[in-house]
Amino acid sequence: MAARTPSLSARASCSSSSSVCRLRLGSAHNSQAQEARHVVCGAASSRSQRCEPHVVTKMSSDDVVEDDKMDLLRSAWTTTDPKQNAMAKASAVAMSALIAITSPAVVTPPAMATLQPGDPIKNANTLLRNALPIDKKPGAKEIREVQRSLEAIDQDLKVPGVRFSGVDAKVKKAKDSLRKSKDALSKGFAPDKAQQGKDALDELQKGLESDFPAIIEAKDKYAVQPTQTKLLTYVSVVEESLVTEFPFQIPAEYSKMPALKGRAVLDVTLKLNDNKLHENGTHMMLVLDGYNAPITAGNFMDLVMRRFYDGMEIQRADGFVVQTGDPDGPAEGFIDPSTEALRTVPLEIMVKGDKTPVYGETLEENGRYNEDPAIPFNAYGTIAMARAEFEDNSGSSQFFWLLKESELTPSNANLLDGRYAVFGYLVENQDLLSSVQVGDTIESIKVVSGADLLENASYKVFSGFGGGNNSDESSSSS
Repeated sequence: MAARTPSLSARASCSSSSSVCRLRLGSAHNSQAQEARHVVCGAASSRSQRCEPHVVTKMSSDDVVEDDKMDLLRSAWTTTDPKQNAMAKASAVAMSALIAITSPAVVTPPAMATLQPGDPIKNANTLLRNALPIDKKPGAKEIREVQRSLEAIDQDLKVPGVRFSGVDAKVKKAKDSLRKSKDALSKGFAPDKAQQGKDALDELQKGLESDFPAIIEAKDKYAVQPTQTKLLTYVSVVEESLVTEFPFQIPAEYSKMPALKGRAVLDVTLKLNDNKLHENGTHMMLVLDGYNAPITAGNFMDLVMRRFYDGMEIQRADGFVVQTGDPDGPAEGFIDPSTEALRTVPLEIMVKGDKTPVYGETLEENGRYNEDPAIPFNAYGTIAMARAEFEDNSGSSQFFWLLKESELTPSNANLLDGRYAVFGYLVENQDLLSSVQVGDTIESIKVVSGADLLENASYKVFSGFGGGNNSDESSSSS
């Protein structure tokens, strides 16, 4: 229970004389001074700093003692319960990775590790499907059953040679669910998406009734996963076609800010300085989720349309995150030419099951320790806004991609959810991030689809910054 689970409060301070950053960890449920643990980290460059724990000690909250350097980490590796040991180990390693940069907008240590039951969903496309606001739509329950049945084929793919009996059972279940809901789904599509929805339904039905049964009969193990992926793509189209309108009213105080009222697909092209060859090239496909983070995604997309990020160097790549967005000069983010002021966005986190996002505070500050965000930090290539450590609403232009590592964010110790605003996922060629180094360049980010869903776009009223619109689908507007 959240009220009885002591959270880990964190404060970091830097000493100009000693050039070290100290993170103080203590119980957030005890107002008096408690025994605390400190991780002391050497400072590095302002743009690319990874904090390596060189002093770890148990002490009073008013002192800093540089001894027993492995105390905290050792305790994390020696708990008796295997599950607790894994969680503690992950938290210790993650803490040392998170205490990272002296730049004002950075990933900072969490005050609490959110506990999650079971294994997390790691597939970005699955996370995006689950986050669509369709649960009360006609046929939604059944198409979700189709989705889950097809996704569950992953279990059969893990068996050497593929477990065809399991594949067969799941395909039959999906086929039955689709048969029950096809008429309701066809009637529930948004008018402007009706044709694409019906086409996807037909292809999905064909795949379940003929394509997959033929593969199962032939026991063609190499065709199972491609067919599964193809049919899940049709499921995504069907589910997205059920969204008839933007699901909530953006608060009045943010209603004039750029907002993405839906989803957009972006093509990210990187230039790797040492001419590293990557088997799938240097393009990544990014989906922005404006249904769950309209202001955050809208701010990012508006900057993309201004070509703000084109030619910008990667400023942090340490095995935990890849981060950029800090422009040259003294500004720590985007200076809006129309106001000559730093443009910032509120912290924006949609909780699963809520109708509107939480704005302006972390889920911990909101008293919702154990609740899950609709779009969590589960997938490799999750994209989120960076911000100042103690200023929730300080996000501007700096962002980071999470390099998902199981030992850093295991299934039941998610260290970032509820503290940073996720606004999308890389869905294609995510592995390219593992090759990215500081100094590599974002050659370009281009809008493939969704430009028409961006409202209050500043690039439309200011054409002198970075060449204006870079979208192929809406190049006529500037």
